[in-house]
This record gives sequence, structure tokens and C-alpha cells, in this order.
Amino acid sequence: MAGKDALSLNILVIGSGGREHAIVRSLDYFDEAACLYVAPGNGGTLLEPRTKNVELAVTDHAAVVEFCQEHDIGLVVVGPEAPLVDGLADSLRAADVPVFGPGAAGAQLEGSKAFAKAFMRRHDLPTAFYEEFTAGQVAEAYEFIEQQGGRVVVKADGLAAGKGVVVAEDAAEAKAAVDASFAGAFGASGARVVIEECLEGPECSLLALVDGATMVPLPLSQDHKRAHDGDTGPNTGGMGAYSPVPMVAPEQKEQMIEIMERAAAALVEEGIEYRGVLYGGFMLTRKGPQLLEFNVRFGDPETQVVLPRIRTNLVKLMYATATGTLAQQPALDIDKRPAVGVVIASAGYPGPVQSGKPISGLGRAQVLPGIEVYHAATAVNTDAQGTEQVVTTGGRVACVTALADTFEEAREHAYEAAGRITFEGGWSRSDIGLRALPQKGK
Repeated sequence: MAGKDALSLNILVIGSGGREHAIVRSLDYFDEAACLYVAPGNGGTLLEPRTKNVELAVTDHAAVVEFCQEHDIGLVVVGPEAPLVDGLADSLRAADVPVFGPGAAGAQLEGSKAFAKAFMRRHDLPTAFYEEFTAGQVAEAYEFIEQQGGRVVVKADGLAAGKGVVVAEDAAEAKAAVDASFAGAFGASGARVVIEECLEGPECSLLALVDGATMVPLPLSQDHKRAHDGDTGPNTGGMGAYSPVPMVAPEQKEQMIEIMERAAAALVEEGIEYRGVLYGGFMLTRKGPQLLEFNVRFGDPETQVVLPRIRTNLVKLMYATATGTLAQQPALDIDKRPAVGVVIASAGYPGPVQSGKPISGLGRAQVLPGIEVYHAATAVNTDAQGTEQVVTTGGRVACVTALADTFEEAREHAYEAAGRITFEGGWSRSDIGLRALPQKGK
């Protein structure tokens, strides 16, 4: 490994979204990142001066291992969940490549809702009452829905890009969600469903670095999952986020941290070597924080508001997590200023969208103080004269994050910057972070 003793690392980041752009930019702040590769990256990572986008089939583990060996990669950071569930981290570790991200055994916490809920039940981690059903158990699923009064949450068991969850208002909607899942709405991921009681309360995300028994909590954040203002419309991958979360009382935060510590200890108890981010999605109920889900990677767009607040050297943190030395790291240095991130999406999202729309104003947004613009679904086209044009390639196009002294200022600055970025059909929610303002209550 190049410069291993001095911690000068060639780093490969796997992924193509806003989360990966935020990771790349945060790593690039530190000299320990000798060279940064992203597979496949996006238009934003392509424009980063010290970053190289590379074409790699991440499902071809041998090809990824070969790339790491040929380019003297000292750390691989796996951004999305699918390669983790597929066991990419296991293949890399077998080749002695340090990886930030759990192996397939740990990735089941996100790859299978049924596995995650059973894990919570085995270790008495607070979560909603639930049952699981397969396509041959439709009648039993319907009966459970009726027993719960119809207002339940129906989750496709496997990965569904954040869209396999239906919060049903009544039995008819819940049964329709079950039928859709079993009919193939989410492919093989929907062949099994988890149906659970519908908890009430605000949601909050706690991301933590875990390298076994050591668990280091990161700043709290809150996502906005629904497409439209007022938390209405269909679920999305996330329309914005903010950090910290003022509504969380100190005792609630301590309870969440204690639950995550127990989860990390439970992984060790089950013989699962977990090295990466463990993401606890919580609902703050009257009974205390309850786990909604685990994710096994950085959230998106939570990453875009959490990482800008971490002043500690991210290269050292990730390498320590990957090598099981997290306990030797100093306490995190967290920027006290709040962060608000606003996602700009294409027309039609979260449904079908048209790509190839030219984007204007990226530079005008980025020059504003305290602003980071993280690309997600973008690419860079070059015409015959060599002129570069950034264009859209999907639904969530970019996330504009602002750090400021107050939430009011952070919201104002984020929306001012987002307003400078334009493309045909581009839109955002207008209420990201409003619930963090004292006069707005929840």
C-alpha cells in the first residue's frame, strides 16, 4: 500500500450519487487522500480537481480487486447498499484491501427487512410489533392487517431503492400494498413482506461508525422522505435533510446512542464482523425512541448535511473503521453550526423523468459563503469545440447544503443557492428544515 505507515492513501469510492460526491469532497480536504478514484462517479466528481471517475463493473468483484491491486488502493469506501449486500466488501477483504463497509452478513440488516426485524427481536431492541409473510400467505397477511386496525406499514423485504415502504391509512390501502408487492412491483425484493404496527412521532436518523465493539455516533439528522411540502405525496429517496435535530431532547439522544451501542454489541455476539456505517432510523414515540430500520451505509441526503459538520480527518476515521482501530481515534470535532440540505429534482420524480437537461448556475451557487453543491444525477457533456455542459441524468439531480450560525440563516442560504441552479422542470420542496425552527414547532 502506498505510504501506509504515513497514511497517504489512494482511495476508491464506489457509487454515483450525491452521497458519494459528499464523501469524495470531504476526503479531498485532507492530505492523507493521495489520489481519489470514483466508480462510476457523476458530473460533480468528474469536476473535482483531484478525483478521477473510472468505469468499473462493481458486480464483477474480481475486476474491482484487480483495479485496487493495479492502482495501489489503500482504502475502498462503498457508498450504496447493493454492492454491500452482494458481498463486495468480503471479496476485497479476502484480497487484503481495507474496506469501509460491512460484509454480506452485516449488510443483511438492510438487505432483508425480515432479517433486521428478527435481529431487533432477538436482542430486545425497541421496534414496532410485526409479522412477515410470503406470497403463499396472502390470507394470513390480510388477517394480520385487520387485527392491527388497518393502519400498518407494509415493507418489501429486499432492497427497493428506498421506495418499497407503504404507510397505509386503512386496511384497503395495506392490502393493495401487499398485492402490489407480491405481484412484482419490487421484483424479487417484494416476494416477502414485513407488516408492522404504525408508530407515531417524528423521525430521526443516527448514523454511527462501527468497527466491531467500538461505536462512534455522528451528528443527528432528519430526512424529508415525502415528495411534496407538508410531508405529502409519495415516498422518495429523500428531498432534503438537516442537522442537528433540535426537537430531540438530550435524554432521547442518549437513548438512541445506547440502542446503537447494543446493536453493535449484538453484531459481535452473533459473530458478524461489521466495519462501516450503521444507520439507525428512529421514530420518537411516547414510549421512547423506536427503531424503524437499519441501513448499512451513509444515508442520502443525510450524508450531505452530516459530513460538512465533521471537522475530524475523515480519511483517518474511515481507515480506522476499516482496520478495526476506531477506538484509538480522538473524539470527534463537530462544527456547532447547523446544516440544511435542499434536493433539486427533475420533473416527474419520483416517477419517470427525462434526462439530458442542461444545468445552469452551478458556479453561481457554489461561490456563496457556507454553500456546498453536491451532484447526484449529473454528467458532463463536451461538444465539438471542447465546451463542457453539465446535464441531468436522473431524478434527484443535486443537493445544495448550507452551513450557517442559525437554522434560519442556513435555510435562507440553501434556498438562495438552490434558486441559482436551473434546468428545465427542476423543482424542490419549499419546506426543508422548517420543523427545526422554534416558531414552527414540529
